[in-house]
Amino acid sequence: MLKLYDYFRSGAAYRTRIALNLKEVEYEQISIHLSKGGGEQFEAVYSEINPQNLVPTLMDGEVKIFQSMAIMEYLEEKFPAPSLLPSDHSSRARVRALANMISCDIHPLNNLRVRLYLVDEMNVTEEKRQAWISHWIHIGFQAYEKNLVNFEEIGLYSHGNHPTMADACLIPQIANARLNKVDLSNFPLILQVEERCQAHPAFKKALPSNQPDGT
Repeated sequence: MLKLYDYFRSGAAYRTRIALNLKEVEYEQISIHLSKGGGEQFEAVYSEINPQNLVPTLMDGEVKIFQSMAIMEYLEEKFPAPSLLPSDHSSRARVRALANMISCDIHPLNNLRVRLYLVDEMNVTEEKRQAWISHWIHIGFQAYEKNLVNFEEIGLYSHGNHPTMADACLIPQIANARLNKVDLSNFPLILQVEERCQAHPAFKKALPSNQPDGT
């Protein structure tokens, strides 16, 4: 069985859980609490597993994969059906671009270690920290929303009538925005995608509140 080193509130781990659930692959979850005791990701045992001291990490026997996007590509290659990508090359490129808009351009600017650095090292006030988070989410979501302008033609999800890795990245970022009280009212198409995803069993199973360490 696959092993996922996980944390219920991590956006990167959340998107990985969605991908695993969409693939209908069984996996064992091993919680790495990112804030308890200064962060379990910095303990020696986990540092040996993942030198970046980040989650998620996926173990497939002796194979060890870091970074959520690399994990999703690994899952796509090893378990090709059901697919996280469309069938044609241009559509696959579009889905990867949407996924990377979240995973490369929004999420890294707002993840836990950046937020802690802003407060602990840069002495940023709570008000300015919230402004930072909201700013980057709004910029990223404005671009994502524009890519959904032909929403009815594109389908039920970010691309087509089946969830893809783009949706797996989008939903955790929406959850992060809500956690930080970011106003999402200007993104109606994104919210429509969210509604459809949240009705899907794979997304429900991956919810932070449904994880063993999220109770």
